[in-house]
Amino acid sequence: MRTFVFLAFFALLALVVKAQDESGDLVKAGQEMPAFTIVNDNGMQVLSSSLKGKVILINFFATWCPPCQKELAEVQKILWPKYKDNKDFALLVIGREHTDAELEKYNEKKGFSFPLYPDKNRAIYGAFAKNLIPRSFLVDKTGKVIYTTKGYSDEEFAELMDKIEAALK
Repeated sequence: MRTFVFLAFFALLALVVKAQDESGDLVKAGQEMPAFTIVNDNGMQVLSSSLKGKVILINFFATWCPPCQKELAEVQKILWPKYKDNKDFALLVIGREHTDAELEKYNEKKGFSFPLYPDKNRAIYGAFAKNLIPRSFLVDKTGKVIYTTKGYSDEEFAELMDKIEAALK
């Protein structure tokens, strides 16, 4: 009987470890934001180090992703109007596996007033996660990730807004 309990315990432990690995998380709250460079098709670059001292919201999306569409609509309606003029805040909405040209065409349909950045080879996304979009990473002024989201829900978006507000104080 003890052997069975012992084996069952280790089988359960193995399942928990496997489930955590499948979450796709590479960066978690409490860790430093990975360094990255966004490179636009025209060669213009945005270095993560240039945002030092700001609260940064990094959002990964894809143009074909329905939950991403819901989240970006809320960013346009609620988040961006509230924080776009705050010198201590930066928003990086990054199209996973998209080029500038694809994002420009997409934005012609959507009419977002915030910038969209390309990550055509998953170079940036790959530093943060393995899978699942939309994903957001909120980074405090010291460069530490303080909140992460996967998928989209109204409740999670409201919590994100609260976290941004607290980080800016």
